[in-house]
Amino acid sequence: MITYLRNKMNGIAGGICFLCIFFLLLVPLSYCLRTNGDIKDIFNGFYGEKPNSLDVVMIGSSPVYPCFAAPKIWEEYGIACYPLSSNMQRPRAAIHLVKEAEKTQNPSLYVFELRMYLGPEERLMENMAYTRGVTDNMKYSLNRIETIRDLVPEGEEEGRYSYYFDLFKYHSNWKTLIQPGQLATFAYSRRHPMKGAVVKDEVGPSEMADYSGVTQRQAIPAEQEEVLRELLAYLQENGLDALFVVAPNTMTEEKQRQYNYISDIVREAGYGYLNMNDYYREISIDFEVDFADYGGHTNAIGMEKCSVFLGNYLKEHYSIPDKRGESAYESWDEAARLWESRTREAEQTIRERLENGDFYVTEE
Repeated sequence: MITYLRNKMNGIAGGICFLCIFFLLLVPLSYCLRTNGDIKDIFNGFYGEKPNSLDVVMIGSSPVYPCFAAPKIWEEYGIACYPLSSNMQRPRAAIHLVKEAEKTQNPSLYVFELRMYLGPEERLMENMAYTRGVTDNMKYSLNRIETIRDLVPEGEEEGRYSYYFDLFKYHSNWKTLIQPGQLATFAYSRRHPMKGAVVKDEVGPSEMADYSGVTQRQAIPAEQEEVLRELLAYLQENGLDALFVVAPNTMTEEKQRQYNYISDIVREAGYGYLNMNDYYREISIDFEVDFADYGGHTNAIGMEKCSVFLGNYLKEHYSIPDKRGESAYESWDEAARLWESRTREAEQTIRERLENGDFYVTEE
């Protein structure tokens, strides 16, 4: 009997060890097989930053990482910023990304880009690949589970299990394991050489539409207002400071009315609000030159202008110390040099494309 029990216990212990080894291998394998690209690199880079080294974390959709260059803001003002940004990022993800950031960082300020708050939730869920841009780029954790529960409906076609264990989604990417860049993400903590900035050299001219004089208000979709109020309440409860920003883009009167509505909610809660579309002259934005895709996202030239403007705004309105010259931030100096080099190259390409009429081709 004793021998039987001993064998039984050994078998259970062996099974537990097997499961532990299996999951220890499963997690890094999942990280490596996740589809590579800008967003994966951005999230890897965030996890790769030294704990409690970031002054500002920027959260929002695709206008963030090609518009606000952390290396430029560092170069000019000594403020360490980093984007937790993904394409068509749903506002509902913001609270979870703040929780994720708070695990390793203690930023003085969170910056939230507001463009997606104008979109009905139903439209933002038409392509769940955009939801995966958040969930499939977070490290495995309880917060990731909570994010999936909040963003992915129970009846989702692919099933929640493929979000919890994204290896089911990306197992066919096994051939990419031969790429050094993929293998290097096994710990999902690989420093981004330009601190999350993505330099775009495309150009798509647009016309400036200045609606800064519009003062009327128009409600945003009810579900997005609810999410915004929940985010504001969470920030207040946890003593976190925030600035809500609208990045430059081709405006309409309706959008201006909606942003005015958002500004009332944000300011009533005691937080800062900045619609950069009200400051075209101060930014020196040029809609014929500074956008990659006809007024949607800035290219390298527009990025530089917007970064300087935002950095100066942060310096003037928030007490964030200048950390330039500190030995712990040498990687930021390196990022600034790399960003400058790539931006000058991109600027030359943009000028050539303007001269040749080589404009951005919109995907159908």
